[in-house]
Amino acid sequence: MRLDKYLKVSRIIKRRTVAKDACENGRVSINGKVAKPSSEVNEGDIIEIRYSERVLKAKIINISSHVLKENANQMYELILDEKEN
Repeated sequence: MRLDKYLKVSRIIKRRTVAKDACENGRVSINGKVAKPSSEVNEGDIIEIRYSERVLKAKIINISSHVLKENANQMYELILDEKEN
């Protein structure tokens, strides 16, 4: 599955266009490498997203093209979610 679509389906980022912009601006990496919106994600990959004052790191557990809102957080395991100083 494409990275931008995964971020939207898992609701890590609410809109696919916002996910695409984050990827294009170099704020998203997969397994330590900066990723494009079209990068393929696999189960077990580590995604890191750098917001302006926050870093979020998550491990992909499940890839599904459609998930209910209540079950979206079961698609990933949160490793790190902290504010930068």
